[in-house]
Amino acid sequence: MTANRPLRVAIIGAGPAGTYAADILSKTDLNVSIDILERLPAPFGLVRYGVAPDHPRIKQIIVALANVLGRGDIRFLGNVNIGTDLTLQDLREHYDAVIFATGSFKDADLDIPGIDLDGSYGAADFVSWFDGHPDVPRTWPLEAKEVAVLGVGNVALDVARILAKHPADLMSTEIPANVEEGLKASPCTDVHVFGRRGPAQVKFTPLELRELGQVPDVDVVVYPEDYDFDDASIEAAETNKQTKQVVKTLTDWTLREPGTASHRIHLHLLQQPVEILGEDGKVAGIRMERTALQGDASVKGTGEFIDYPVQAVYRAVGYWGTEIEGIPFDDRKGVIRNEGGRVVDASGEQVPGYYATGWIKRGPVGLIGHTKSDAQETIANLVADADDLYANTQAHAEQLSPDNLLRLLKSRDVPVVEWSGWEALDAYERALGEGEDRERIKVVPREEMTDIALGRD
Repeated sequence: MTANRPLRVAIIGAGPAGTYAADILSKTDLNVSIDILERLPAPFGLVRYGVAPDHPRIKQIIVALANVLGRGDIRFLGNVNIGTDLTLQDLREHYDAVIFATGSFKDADLDIPGIDLDGSYGAADFVSWFDGHPDVPRTWPLEAKEVAVLGVGNVALDVARILAKHPADLMSTEIPANVEEGLKASPCTDVHVFGRRGPAQVKFTPLELRELGQVPDVDVVVYPEDYDFDDASIEAAETNKQTKQVVKTLTDWTLREPGTASHRIHLHLLQQPVEILGEDGKVAGIRMERTALQGDASVKGTGEFIDYPVQAVYRAVGYWGTEIEGIPFDDRKGVIRNEGGRVVDASGEQVPGYYATGWIKRGPVGLIGHTKSDAQETIANLVADADDLYANTQAHAEQLSPDNLLRLLKSRDVPVVEWSGWEALDAYERALGEGEDRERIKVVPREEMTDIALGRD
């Protein structure tokens, strides 16, 4: 290594992907200076704003992330938006390398008739609402008695569970007060969850699925005619431990006697949506087509259609990455174009100085733990490129100072929230605890969050 100065690295996004990347990079042999830039005043990304409030076990990951960001060797700069507050040219001038860890937080599209009707929603937007994201409205139109949820992943289970669960059973969680009020007024009694393939192909994790069957006064209703296994399904159930556990849970539920709970979650498999039915511009039902397994775990439509009366539809068919202008993007996969975390252009040539990690690198698959191994690959490639990174910025090395970036942001009147500001905001939220057994999050608008973090009256 020929440079005596620290390698300046910016990581865009303070969720698990960005924080893991920062932690791993800080423990390499490189002399580094790391900034994490986050568009919100608060860190932690989807762990804070994408995990259901009744899953505190997963939210505990925040403790580990806070330990990394609070050590003092990694600088957190919140409330900084790339594209408006800082341009890509600014990043090039102030850093040797930039790692994009912006995640995937938009709902993937579903192109069927009726998808734009009033009452058709993306699951990601609903999750942001019940998690108190500062950029979404404080109210949600909870007017449907019967609801359809499209998708068989953990997000679909979260949506179904929150809609079906009695608000009183959420009172021991960090559910925001405005969300509690909304759910109390909801008339929802029945949630129908649909998957286009069979029980061996669902993406639920075993623990999340088992928890669904333990929700008070909520019956899980399954239908034996929705259960079928082809050769590939049988092989998956025999060779994959997680699939085996999921299939066992689902199969056990088919043998249970009908329950008498006041709320129900219906699990429908081997059905695919073909149209959302409307009346007066609003959702009035959903038309599903029964599918059949083809031997290799794929399915095709059978031409048999079933209409379900529902007044709202939530699509939980996946998340999608957000394109950053100037960074090569794969429109088919919803990710930044990359090879092993190195950003590449459409021809496969590496774009010097740019890297990606997390969901914006590989797509929204895998659990949070997978993000750590993802970051290890990206950081290993960045370390291997270190000499070239130093050489590419040597002409303006004097500008690569942590103070220079803060001076630039100050000149643009960007109210930057540093770690001490986040600690002040966190203390404020915790001081709002209500009740004997919990701390309630007060949903604070972004401007108010910033004022609290910066100590403004």
